[in-house]
Amino acid sequence: MEKNMKRSKKKKSKKKILLWIVGALLTIFLIFIGTAYYTIQKTMNKINTPLMETTGDENKEQKIVTKKDPFSVLMLGVDERKNDSGRSDTMIVITVNPEKHTMKMLSIPRDTRTEIVGHDSVDKINHAYAFGGVPMAVNTVEHFLDIPIDYYVFINMEGFLQIIDTIGGVTIDNDMDLTYNSYHYPKGEITLDGDKALIFSRIRYEDPRGDFGRQIRQRQIIEAVLKKASTTPSILLKATDLLDVVGENVRMNFTMKDLVQLQSIYKKMDSNIEQLSFKEGNGKKIDHIWYFIPEETELEKIKSDLKAHLQ
Repeated sequence: MEKNMKRSKKKKSKKKILLWIVGALLTIFLIFIGTAYYTIQKTMNKINTPLMETTGDENKEQKIVTKKDPFSVLMLGVDERKNDSGRSDTMIVITVNPEKHTMKMLSIPRDTRTEIVGHDSVDKINHAYAFGGVPMAVNTVEHFLDIPIDYYVFINMEGFLQIIDTIGGVTIDNDMDLTYNSYHYPKGEITLDGDKALIFSRIRYEDPRGDFGRQIRQRQIIEAVLKKASTTPSILLKATDLLDVVGENVRMNFTMKDLVQLQSIYKKMDSNIEQLSFKEGNGKKIDHIWYFIPEETELEKIKSDLKAHLQ
């Protein structure tokens, strides 16, 4: 009888311990989720700025990402340095059609000569950001391509590259052997840390393609960071560090709900991203300043393609 009572007490004791362990693990999990949610919300509150606030246009409604309506995004990669407001060295326009599961991506050459909306001048398109920040850059690109810009993503390239060190480097397929001072980037697959990636993204004169080559490299770096951050499970362990860097170097008008929708939409588009580019334009000096002059027929074709994709 006593033995049975002892066994019963032992079983109850084991159950209590098990329940305590499960309860403790559940509590830790809930604390982790709550802390992660708080950190994400804190970062989103910092980086989210509605487009109507940046443009000053009260009639410009904030869109909501859906699985049906097409939308456009302007990505600005800005090289901000000390005592310099920065210029948008990378300007990528992305149009997305969720119903067709297609995406079009256009890189605009930084030296493209166009009207700077709100500045009463004709200048290089990347000067729009230097003259009036995101609002002027958005308005100028809208005028240049004759399409609405629904969303923007601003990235401070120098600060953003800190993310590369946080996630342990990125690997890209380099299409050209390049050397800049003591930095050498052989052709083929290369792995970059933050310092090497920063130099790699700035090389210009050592590349015979000039700005076109630099745009390709900057786009590769951005895509590599996004890919690794979204496909590597261990990155979750560094989530707080990543959010801190993003909070300091990224601004956008996407909300948290928009980003969740974007993730599900993007998964269906990996094989349907069409790269558009200016191939027929020419360089020209005007008043001793070098500009890229788009070929009119090609520009009209690009405008037509983007408009059709957004309808």
